[in-house]
Amino acid sequence: MKRVLSLLVLLILGVAIGGGAGYGAVVLFAKPGGGAPKAAATPVAEPPRSFVSSTKILAPLVFPDGRLAGYVNFDVSLEVSSDKAEAVSSELPLMLHAINMRTWRTPLATGPDGLLANIGGFRDVVRAASTEAFGPGTVKRIAITRAEPA
Repeated sequence: MKRVLSLLVLLILGVAIGGGAGYGAVVLFAKPGGGAPKAAATPVAEPPRSFVSSTKILAPLVFPDGRLAGYVNFDVSLEVSSDKAEAVSSELPLMLHAINMRTWRTPLATGPDGLLANIGGFRDVVRAASTEAFGPGTVKRIAITRAEPA
């Protein structure tokens, strides 16, 4: 009888302490102004996007110490909004020039012989060059569709 009574008292105390802790957490962490749910914001419709493909890009593979390891051909597609696709296509030579100016300073050669291209590094180079050529936020995504040794 004593054992059953002690288990019952422990159960009641546990519920009381747990309930008190839950109430305290709600009071402490609740947002001011009540917990009334707010209406969900309507998502803003994004304009349709399209891909602009570049011509074949010849880039040097450079070791971290500055030595030339070889060359690689890349094909790149840039995802832009459809209303800016024609402007990006006409200014593509500016981006290609910016890529050329960056690849000589960026170590893109990996592997023991340096003939493997660092795709992530090249994507970073293209991202920086596209920001310089087209402005920030114009290119949404960069897809490297082909990379092969030259």
